[in-house]
Amino acid sequence: MIALRQVTFARAGRPLVVDASVQLHAGWKVGVVGANGCGKSSLFALLAGELHAESGDVELPASWRIARVAQETPALPDAAIDFVLDGDHELRRIERELAAAEAAGDGEAIGHLHARYGEIGGYSAKARVAEVLHGLGFSDADFGHPVADFSGGWRVRLNLARALSCRADLLLLDEPTNHLDLDAVLWLEQWLKNTSATLLLISHDRDFLDAVVGQILAIEQQRLTLTSGGYSDYERARAARLANQQAAFAAQQREIAHLNSFIERFRAKATKARQAQSRIKMLERMETVAAAHVDSPFHFSFRTPNALPDPLLVIDKAAAGYAGRPLLSNIALTLRPGCRIGLLGRNGAGKSTLVKLLAGALAQQGGERKEAKALNIGYFAQHQLEQLRPDESPLQHLQRLEPATPEQELRDYLGGFDFRGDMATRAVEPFSGGEKSRLALALLIRTKPNLLLLDEPTNHLDLEMREALTFALQDYEGGMVVVSHDRHLLRTCADELLLVAAGRVAAFDGDLDDYAAWLASQRNAEKAPQPEIAAEKSERQQQRAEVKASRQALLAQRRPLLKEIEQLEKKLARWNEDKAALEAQFADPDFYARIDRLQSEEMHRQAAAFGEQIETAELRWLEVHEALEALPEPD
Repeated sequence: MIALRQVTFARAGRPLVVDASVQLHAGWKVGVVGANGCGKSSLFALLAGELHAESGDVELPASWRIARVAQETPALPDAAIDFVLDGDHELRRIERELAAAEAAGDGEAIGHLHARYGEIGGYSAKARVAEVLHGLGFSDADFGHPVADFSGGWRVRLNLARALSCRADLLLLDEPTNHLDLDAVLWLEQWLKNTSATLLLISHDRDFLDAVVGQILAIEQQRLTLTSGGYSDYERARAARLANQQAAFAAQQREIAHLNSFIERFRAKATKARQAQSRIKMLERMETVAAAHVDSPFHFSFRTPNALPDPLLVIDKAAAGYAGRPLLSNIALTLRPGCRIGLLGRNGAGKSTLVKLLAGALAQQGGERKEAKALNIGYFAQHQLEQLRPDESPLQHLQRLEPATPEQELRDYLGGFDFRGDMATRAVEPFSGGEKSRLALALLIRTKPNLLLLDEPTNHLDLEMREALTFALQDYEGGMVVVSHDRHLLRTCADELLLVAAGRVAAFDGDLDDYAAWLASQRNAEKAPQPEIAAEKSERQQQRAEVKASRQALLAQRRPLLKEIEQLEKKLARWNEDKAALEAQFADPDFYARIDRLQSEEMHRQAAAFGEQIETAELRWLEVHEALEALPEPD
């Protein structure tokens, strides 16, 4: 059991937690949550003996082995699998002692050491480590590569593998899903659910927390609060507490009114129906979320794009890859305003490659690319953080974009991303990863893009910022393609899922739970591959190709009808508004006293003309709808 009794701890003289008492039982899986800088990582340092309490007692079993993910990995020549095995110090010690005993011919020591080696699972250690490495996305060929050959993100995965493999009694994981893709996150989720170790987990991924933990330890206002259940249970309890405040109630009502307005306006529109359904889902959980996040420091929205051409971008029969070798081929995508596409696929399948292709950051290999003249791409990936100027402040970055905009307006905008006061004028260099990500997003949003390409936008962002980004994306009017391991963001912001697999990009028929099942089936197939008859495989491929071709032909028939309906609805809304304005003037008793007869006649002619235009457009709207309904729905 871990016991904190009236504990106070601080960093750099600043108290983080004051007079806290809490007990955590062996085998518990506990999520640690709180705002950035509140003391979550310092709590881990306290438990690991790296930080001493200012007062109070910290107790945990002396025999417990504690594992944490190292923050840095030197460029070692050691093979990846050996580096991970080195994390189990007892296993490596016994191996050294066993080699010495065998060299000395000490039979008694050899016997004792072999017995202990068997007790700690030494004979199956490499198999266990291989399973962890596979789960985190490493291939068999990677096992023998030197650590120095891996990039920074992959070294983070090696550190995580090392922590998971060392047979710890207490596992302290600080943001383990950063630098992982969705399939690795799903594997890690299952691994942590099955481990017998006591787990303390810092994560800003609400779905991950809900799936893994049974208790939440929250750090708020220098206090520790322990609640049972997952993150959603904690959020509901917190929402109930905050809902008693008038500010929380008012914010909740504004959000509900906003979503209801959108739903009522677009529920019946074929082109907006999926987005309306997405808002309905948001409304169902609004009572919890709006209140729970009313005190969030983040308040921003996407600025209306200058233009929304349709289509924004068309890619046809394209290939993408590196060094002349295609990783993806026969890519056919049409991106339109309002499209909300989530990309799924296993590690290395080509999701980021596709996003780079769409962004124009990777040369297209063959095929066609048609960009709208007014296309304005907003591309976010982790390398954008490296392009920030370390010696400049957030305000200077923004002034570089908009030198003519008043400083106070730019400060107000940055305040929505929690860059307030001195924070807006500090140099970027010492900023945390989360602060740099927030700034990069703020700069991107300010450019008013009409096509958003987001590659893991939530890395390093805390829960409050993720929630604010989710709400902002809900209201975004342009097109969007997103790669993310954050299932909450994908569920609430993506209306369409595409699967990148086997060198192809195709619609995924299912939701994220179906994708998890698909991943499991892929792993099982790799463990026990089933031989297939070539003729049957060829026939299935032909059938899929025919179905896809039929669907594309149907979509080509429906597309101009949907576009015409949208244009008619816009015209009808405008004409009805103009006609109503004129009729309101006619109903005013003082109207005819203010204008002469000729003006009155001209205004009545305008009203009559609007009436004729409306009648003609409504008849055409019905004809187009009938034509659309006569076509079968695409599968």
